[in-house]
This record gives sequence, structure tokens and C-alpha cells, in this order.
Amino acid sequence: MYYCYLNTPIGDLLLAGDDDALTMVGFPQGSMRREPEPDWIYSEKPFAAARQQLTEYFAGQRKTFDLALRPAGTEFQLDVLRELQKIPYGTTASYREIAERIGRPKAVRAVGAANGRNPIPVIIPCHRVIGSSGDLTGFGGGLPTKEALLRLELENSQFAGATQAAAR
Repeated sequence: MYYCYLNTPIGDLLLAGDDDALTMVGFPQGSMRREPEPDWIYSEKPFAAARQQLTEYFAGQRKTFDLALRPAGTEFQLDVLRELQKIPYGTTASYREIAERIGRPKAVRAVGAANGRNPIPVIIPCHRVIGSSGDLTGFGGGLPTKEALLRLELENSQFAGATQAAAR
């Protein structure tokens, strides 16, 4: 397994994977904080595309990612992760909406648990999932990080002009 770090506005993200796919993004703080394993090899080369695309994302220039990903998880968790990738940039969905979209309307808590175990946050946008009341709920990188990611997207989305004009 290879790894490297990428300096971002939310801190140094740990990127890990192999020559074929990105398997993990670790936050610098929060419950999803990750450290490289002792047998991992430091190399930026396998992550050139991920580093470029994440840099563009944090600069407000990229709204979707085009990377080879290989998240680990159960079939249910992978269904949730696939659905998360359909949430458009600058928008949010509730845990209940995700549960309904995957055909498991009563599995709201299980969707929350799967969302919380997302091994590739930011790229698989678990930060776009909020409570049914509209409240920001738990996030592996901490709520300030979730807030920062949502703010970044709102400021750079197609809705930003309308939202800013309405606020005046």
C-alpha cells in the first residue's frame, strides 16, 4: 500500500491506495483521523491524479471527481457510497433520502453508520448528508470540517449567485 499527504484548507489529508485505485482518504482530526501503517510505502506518484483533482476541488474549480476508487465495505455500505456519489455538488441530502433511494426506507440509521464508515471522504461526498431537520450531524473529520466543505461548495456552486443576491 502506498500513501502520501496533501495539504488542503482543512488540513493534511492522508491518501492511500495502490497503483490501481485510491482506497482511503484520512482526515487530520476527528474520528476518521488516520495514520499510515508501518508497512506502507510513501510515494506521491500513485496519487498524482487524486492530488491534482483535490487541489482543484479546494480551489473551487472542480465539482466532480474522475478517479479510480476502491472503497472497502459490505454490499449495503457500498450501495450507500454509490448513492452518495450521486448527490450534486453544492447540494445536500438527508439520511432518510439516501435510505429511500437505495430501496431501504427503514434503514436510516444503517445509512448513517455506512456514511460514517466512508473510507474515501470528500471524493465520496459523505459531507453532503445532513439530518432530516437540516441540521449538520456527525462527521468523521469533525463538524467544523463538514461545515467548511459545505461552505466551499455553496460558494462555488451554480446556486451561489442566487443565494448571495437573496442575502442582500
